[in-house]
Amino acid sequence: SLETVSAHCDIPCGVYDPEQARIEAESCKKIIGKYHDSDDELFRARCIGVKEDRAELAKYHIDVLWSDWYKPDKHGEEHHETFNQAVKACSELKRSMDESAADRVLELIDQIDELWKANNGPAETRVNGRPG
Repeated sequence: SLETVSAHCDIPCGVYDPEQARIEAESCKKIIGKYHDSDDELFRARCIGVKEDRAELAKYHIDVLWSDWYKPDKHGEEHHETFNQAVKACSELKRSMDESAADRVLELIDQIDELWKANNGPAETRVNGRPG
């Protein structure tokens, strides 16, 4: 019989890493800085669109970790709220051109990364551990 599964890719590969979300959130922070440093209205408009896309990708990667990797019974129920706050912070980052919104997302990703590392994430969810 066929079984329906859900994962961040077409095959539930089991590869997860908060670094994917961090790279997108760092991009947002850099783009916000470039936006504020420019007087070119076309460039600034492009910055807004790209930043919104990157924030959505950060949110997606956090959602994947939350729904596919994080298990409250294994990783602790109290961490559920960290993921919830991180997803909401990504939504706020999409709406904001304030670097503090990016800083908040990065702060929450750091907390998720600590949880991931404390639960053997690099060894269990990466082929050769996290590149160092």
